[in-house]
Parts: sequence; C-alpha cells; structure tokens
Amino acid sequence: MGMGWKVLSNAKPYLAMVLLQVGFAGMYIVAVSSLKGGMSHFVLVVYRNIVATIVMAPFALYFERGLRPKMTIRIFIKIMGLAFLEPVLDQNLYFTGAQLTSAGFASALINILPAVTFVLALILRMEKVRMRSLHSQSKIAGTVLTVAGAVLMVLYHGPAVQFPWTKGQHHVTGGSDGQGGAGWLKGTIMVMIACLAWACFFVLQSSTLREYPAELSLTVLICGVGSLMSGSVALVAERRNTHAWVIGFDTRLFTVVYAGIVCSGVAYYVQGIVSRQRGPVFVTAFNPLCMIITAVMGSIILKEEITRGSVIGAAIIVVGLYFLIWGKSKDDVSQASGGSKGAGDLPLTSATNGHGSGKHELSNGNANGGHVFDVETPPANGHY
Repeated sequence: MGMGWKVLSNAKPYLAMVLLQVGFAGMYIVAVSSLKGGMSHFVLVVYRNIVATIVMAPFALYFERGLRPKMTIRIFIKIMGLAFLEPVLDQNLYFTGAQLTSAGFASALINILPAVTFVLALILRMEKVRMRSLHSQSKIAGTVLTVAGAVLMVLYHGPAVQFPWTKGQHHVTGGSDGQGGAGWLKGTIMVMIACLAWACFFVLQSSTLREYPAELSLTVLICGVGSLMSGSVALVAERRNTHAWVIGFDTRLFTVVYAGIVCSGVAYYVQGIVSRQRGPVFVTAFNPLCMIITAVMGSIILKEEITRGSVIGAAIIVVGLYFLIWGKSKDDVSQASGGSKGAGDLPLTSATNGHGSGKHELSNGNANGGHVFDVETPPANGHY
C-alpha cells in the first residue's frame, strides 16, 4: 500500500502537467470556435480578464496579506506597461491571428516564444552567452532552429496531411474571412507580433517582481488594469456594434469563464505547485504536448486542415525548443551549484497572466562583481 501511494505521489506532477496542457488546448479550441462564430476578440479579452481578476483576487488578499510592498508611481507605470503588452496587445493580436489561420497553426507558431525571449534578454544583457560553452551553443542552436521552423511554417504549406479521423471530412482552412492567402499571412504576422509582445511582457515582469515581489497581487493588478485598458479599446472598436457585448448562456459565456478560471486561476495553482517541486524546466518540457493536442482537437472539432509544412515546421520548433530548454536547465544547475543564495536573493517566483504563468528567477548576487538577474525563458503555452 505504501509503495502504491509513493508511485501515485511521484506521478502527480506528470499527471497535473498533462491535464493542464489538455486544459490549454481546450482553451485554444473553444476560443477559436467562438471567434469564428462571430464573437468579438476585443470583448473576449475584456471579459476574460475580468473573470481572471475576480477569481485571483481572493487568493491574493488571503495569501499575501501583510506581504505586499508599498505601491509607488514607478511600479504602477510598470504595471500599466505589463497590462498593455499582455492583455491588450498580445491577447488581441493572438486571437485575431488564430482566427485568420487556425488554432493548431497558432499554437505551434507560439512555441517560438522562449527563443524570442532569449534573444530579447540577450540584447538587454539579461542573458549571458559564452561561445565556448556547450550549454550556450545549445541555446543559440535552439534559437536558430525555432526561428527556422517558424519561417518554414510561414513560407511552405504543402499538401494536407490525412489522419484516420479526417478521411472524408470537408476541411476548413485559414483565412475563412475570404482573404485566402492574404488572410493567412496577416494572421501569421499577428501571431508573431503577439509573441514579441509576450516576450517583452516577461522581461518587464521580471524587473517589476524585483520591486514588487507579490506574485498573486501583481497578477490581479495586471488583469484588473488590463480589463480597464482592453475595455477602453473594445468600446472604441465595437462602438457601432453594441450587440457584441451580449454573450448570453452559450459557447461565448463558456469561453470567457473557461479562459478566466482554467487558464488563469487553475493554471497558476498547478504550475506554481509543480514548479516548486520540479522546477520551471519540468513545466516547460510539456509545452509541445499542448500543440499536438490542439492540432488533433482542431482537426476533429473545427475540421481544420493540417498541412505538411505545419507538421515539419512544428517538429523543427520542438527540437529547437528542447535545445534551448537544455541549455537553460544547465545554466540553472550551474547557478544552483555555484553557491547558496545571498541575503538579498529572491526565490523562484511565478506569476499568472492571460496566457497562464511565467517563471522568473531573480538574483541579487554579486557574480562577477555586478548586479545580475536571469530571465527564465517562459513556457509557450500558458498563452491562453
């Protein structure tokens, strides 16, 4: 009996991450289904962040009571920047891009996020690269491969890949708005810009957490301010379509509640627990599973077409992603074995946004006589 409980306990992190990826994949599917059914992505973003704020606020008030630092103008400006980058810019562009392409394509392309964040952190000197180090070479190779895979997905489509469950189906291709190839290209560009905005969000979030180390409260503030900002954008964008704000008891309401609770509330709890037990690299390693589940569910439920170019490009991105993860994991091991945390060090922290949660390891150590903090390349899934 004791052995059985031990096996079950060891399997819990694996089971939790697999179920979480299924949850994220479901989010991709229901969101794209609602958007292609006529729901405004502006309204979806507003309602989703309102739900996330309501769900996360009680946890922040209870677990971080007395722990929240004083709010300053500098911190509030950073929070406004975070709210603009993620709930406003990233989510709107991603949902529009997924609507113009497909759920499977967008979820595969978003896997370039860790590479984009790595390049951005490298430019801002938040990431160190030693050309003679095998680990640094792995990170560079992973970045190149992920970009190459993304370019291949954009430039080459090829014939549709037939699966046993897709035989005899009438496939729905991207660009369903009638724009065809132009719509697909536009959607691809939007997903890539969303990737860049999300990468900037992670970098700015790591800086904000150094001054405001209250993850739950920061999450609530980002979602709350994001609701107000995205609401202002939605009021202007949908000023001639007031009916867009009416969702009723249908799939639109389900999409809003599902996205807010599962991909914000539950995702924060599960990823936080698993990250503390196994580390952020373990969490990130399950990201491609979401892409596979989304592609399969999209081909079955939405009857989306999966092309040969998408399959090959996604495979290259996955290989590059694991190269990058391996390089980063070795960095973490080296940092951990280099000495104990100093008095000013901050622990591993997690923060949830509209996509799920990102992890950032921040250090105030005196490595090389300087002030260094490392940005953990984020999971590509918690996107939504």
